[in-house]
Amino acid sequence: MLIGIPKESTSRNPLVAVTPDSVRKMIALGYEVCVESGAGNRASFFNSQYRKAGAEIGSRSDIWGADIVVCLDMPTDDKLDLMHGGAVLIARMNPAANPEIAENLAKRGITGLAMDAVPRISRAQSLDVRSSMANIGGYRAVIEAANAYGRTFGGQVTAAGKVAPARVYVIGVGVAGLAAIGAAVSMGAIVSATDVRPEVADQVESLGATFVEIPVKQESSDGYARALTDEQQKLTLEVYAKQAAESDIVITTAQVPGRPAPLLLTEEAVEGMKPGSVIVDMGASELGGNCALSQQGKVVQTEGGISIIGYDNLPARLPGQASQLYGQNIVNFLKLTTPQKDGSIVLDETDEVVRGITVALDGEIMWPPPPVSVSAAPAPKAESEKPSAAEAEAAPADEEKAPSPMKGLWWKALLAILGVAIIAAAPSEMTGHFFVFELAVVVGFYVITNVTHALHTPLMSVTNAISGIIIVGSLLLMGADNPVVVALSFVAAVLASINIFGGFLVTRRMLDMFKGSSED
Repeated sequence: MLIGIPKESTSRNPLVAVTPDSVRKMIALGYEVCVESGAGNRASFFNSQYRKAGAEIGSRSDIWGADIVVCLDMPTDDKLDLMHGGAVLIARMNPAANPEIAENLAKRGITGLAMDAVPRISRAQSLDVRSSMANIGGYRAVIEAANAYGRTFGGQVTAAGKVAPARVYVIGVGVAGLAAIGAAVSMGAIVSATDVRPEVADQVESLGATFVEIPVKQESSDGYARALTDEQQKLTLEVYAKQAAESDIVITTAQVPGRPAPLLLTEEAVEGMKPGSVIVDMGASELGGNCALSQQGKVVQTEGGISIIGYDNLPARLPGQASQLYGQNIVNFLKLTTPQKDGSIVLDETDEVVRGITVALDGEIMWPPPPVSVSAAPAPKAESEKPSAAEAEAAPADEEKAPSPMKGLWWKALLAILGVAIIAAAPSEMTGHFFVFELAVVVGFYVITNVTHALHTPLMSVTNAISGIIIVGSLLLMGADNPVVVALSFVAAVLASINIFGGFLVTRRMLDMFKGSSED
């Protein structure tokens, strides 16, 4: 099948749907690829690069007449008129906000696949376009904030005095929020973040930021936060306003497809911020934004000196990187739908990923898809709830599978008997030594098991030194008259030697690993 890559017509979208690297991967799956002349120029991907990757350079009619057309956003009707019945269109369509798209595609006999409707489940992460673009947008939001802030992010101690680090507050810890946190932390800022989902606290802290709890908590069943009640909204706005007043930069990331973005910062909250502060509203759109004063596509300066950035297409400000990620999302989808690698797309509607993005198929409207639950926690079983008959019957079998508490004690008992026998056979003057030995075993066990893994290598050096002392002592005792003492000395020397040589072998292997990584 032939895949056509058109040139995006809108000037505000410099991206291209497929990069030369993605073309190579598509050809490896058996497809032929045709790219419209100049399609990637604004993202610094030129015709010569596409030709080198194996693609043909074609005209507008060649592209839209292909078996599969891959573009960024939903094309206009005049372009759809160029597509033939049975063709496949892959693009961002936002079908939830534009239900007429499904009817339009079905009427034309075009199969429509909305890449911005990928269900948020683990196996679909590699082809989730919204996550890829949000990742780029979160990073770019920090860059825009740093540009408007006019100060350094990281703290410094200079000859002229101390420079305090910037304080960044991120509202919403989705993909965009995490990207913004990572970028701000790497630039040296003190970062805090808030989300209605308490389970993301670990992710925030793992990036070096502080999680600020709010008195509203949610559990997501589809990967997205739900709308708040009026009472919950009031409680969260109080927290947002307080944190914004203490911060130099606030980045809001809340977006709801097809609906106005939720209000996170009121006019009063903005007025309470310090002069020179910056707000980046990633939820800004023609339907509204996260900040009451933001305007779509513009930078607003308040009378109090607060800069409010309302750019609504931040990924377009990094066209090369955004195109690369979008193209890889498309390749990952084609890998899923081309199991034979024969250049023929196979849409298995029993696959929840494929079904979730199918808007129209062979003249039939397929939107909306069945709901997919992605992270719903199982409801806890009530204490008073009795097990079912099947569970009751299965319980004895489970108990039989459980390890017996007496299992494995035989060898411990054998060692204990052997120890008592050795003590009884040994001279009376050695009793004190055995007591010290037993004490050392107990203390050594608890010390070594509580040592962190990072210290195992230096600990190995210490044990090698101790083993060397044991060998010297064993050699001195091997000349004793008591055969038991000679036998124990021999065993001690053998075990200590194994420990030493094993330690050196492990250390050598670790050093070889470091040599290999440095040579690479």
